[in-house]
Formats: sequence, C-alpha cells, structure tokens
Amino acid sequence: MPTEQLTTAVRVTDVTKSFDDVAALTGVSFEVPAGSVLGILGPNGAGKTTLVDILCTLLPPDSGTATVAGHDVVHDGAGVRAAISMTGQYAALDETLSGRDNLIFFGRMQGLRRRAAIARADELLERFELSHTGKRPVYAYSGGMRRRLDIACGLVVEPAVVFLDEPTTGLDPRSRQEVWNLVELLKADGITTLLTTQYLDEADLLSDNIIVLDRGRVVAEGTAAELKERVGGVHCAVTPTEPADVDRLAEVLRAAPGDLRIMSIGADALTLTAPDGVDTLAEVIALARGADIALHDIGLATPTLDDVFFALTGDAESGVGSGSDTGSGSDATAEPAVSAASPGDVA
Repeated sequence: MPTEQLTTAVRVTDVTKSFDDVAALTGVSFEVPAGSVLGILGPNGAGKTTLVDILCTLLPPDSGTATVAGHDVVHDGAGVRAAISMTGQYAALDETLSGRDNLIFFGRMQGLRRRAAIARADELLERFELSHTGKRPVYAYSGGMRRRLDIACGLVVEPAVVFLDEPTTGLDPRSRQEVWNLVELLKADGITTLLTTQYLDEADLLSDNIIVLDRGRVVAEGTAAELKERVGGVHCAVTPTEPADVDRLAEVLRAAPGDLRIMSIGADALTLTAPDGVDTLAEVIALARGADIALHDIGLATPTLDDVFFALTGDAESGVGSGSDTGSGSDATAEPAVSAASPGDVA
C-alpha cells in the first residue's frame, strides 16, 4: 500500500505476548494516525520495549495483529523493516568512522549508489547542524551530537515510521532539547513517530496522543490534556514548614470527612484533589491549623503527567509505579537497555 494513501500509520489489535508463564502484553490495541507523534508511557516492566520489538519485527506476537505503514508485522516483515527506522537508548554507530562516513555507510547498506549516498549524507549533516563535525570521528562527539547522528542515519532512506525508544536517556538538558527539536522536524516532514519515554515532560511536550501501559495493558489513552483531566482537574499542593510533618498531615487529611483524596506524597509536600477549588484550600488550612501543623506553602495547580502516571500505574501516595519491582516478561530486565538497532540492523 503506498505510504501517501495511509491515514493510519500503525494499527495494533489485541496483541499478546508472553515469556514462559509471564504475560508481557495482554490484549494491547491502539492506532496511530499518519504524520503524528504517539507517546508510549509506562513504568519499567510495563511492556513498552516488548511492544516496540514486535512492531519492528524483532519479536513475533503470540496473538493479535499489527500493521506498520500498511505492512503486517508477521506476514510482511520485510515490508515493515523497509518502512521504518529505529533508534534506541544507545547510538548504533561506528565510533572509529567520521559522522559523514557513518551516514554514507548507512546509505550504501540501504541500497543507494555511492554518489547518492554521499549527497544524502551531506544533506543530513547540514539539516541536523552537524556539517562542522562531519569529518570528525564519532568517538569525539558529545552525547547530543551522537543522538542527532544516530537519528540522521535512520533517515538516509526516508522512513514512513520512526521508533524512538527512550532516545534522551542519559543526555544533558541541552542535548535533550536538541532531540526534541528533531522530533518536531520529523513531524514537519509528515513522518509518524512512536516515542517511548519515562520523561513525562517529554511526552507532554512532543506527543499528539499518549498511551499509558501498565503490566502489559493499555490503561489509558488520549491527549495530554485529556489524561490530566482524568486525574481530577485542578488539585491542591501543600508544603508543610517541616518536612517531617508531611506524613502527619496526610493522616489528618485522610481522616477528614468529605471528598478530599490524596494524589501523591513527596519528601516535603503532598498533593490532593481540590473538588471545591479555593474552598478546599481553606479546609486544608483549617485542618492543618487544628493539628498544629505549620504550612510553608499551599496553592491550586493543574495536574501534570507525573500525576497521571502515578494515578494510573501504581500507588499514587508512595509515588511508586506498579511495574517498578515486578516486571512483565523480558521487559523486567530489558527496559533499561533496549535494542539499539538502526535501519541497517533491522532491514
């Protein structure tokens, strides 16, 4: 099917995958419109890497169906691999070669003639602002430069779908911003991007739509705004003067009558639902005063994706995701070190 005729770039229907007697994915279903960015969130062991490996044909599903760029991942694996690029946490580059030579090599591996591979390498170096370092060996690159070059290698032959599996892990803030800019470039080019990440601000900023995985299931799907609305809209953030009073304040609030519900507890503050807005603030102040707990700060705030993440994937009050200790399938160990395959590796 011609890529330009696709309105849905990725379609997943009731996909399951188990490793021995442990279910890594259980009936996962979702669709990704062509040209959009899908954020895939979930704690370690949720099934994110297993899902990506299935969509990239590195693992077969046990049941269900999945298509990528119109190609079935089981029956047309070659078509899938020809239509995708995959970038993992660690750059799949030859560090002894220059950035330009890496790009030329990937182009040749993808079937480009030498002259075309050279022209494409120079084009990508300029576009990704690497022309001044193109002849420098990759071992001398910074982390952000390596990530940009790694993504560029996946675009030598322009893919329909790009998988970015936790691409900013270990990068400094400036390098993370560089990768974010690249995702915007991909979207501007009409390339569909699937972004797995544990950085919630990253998903909030970049994603058109988000799915939240937990224990192998899709527990929520929607835009960032829709997901935030699910955890109760406006909430109240409270910071006691003494951090040691956080737990005591939580007990006071739990014992109070009404609709107050604690959403998360941190080292020096807690958040709770604010069903009555400013009246909730007055109630919390009165309860704290009655318990002789001094408050340093209190205010209303809209929920963040952090609140969504904790509310949907685990014990919100402890701030621990349900998959943090007991993983699903191979993800329990594979999540921190995902496959770093690039198009030349998986094609």
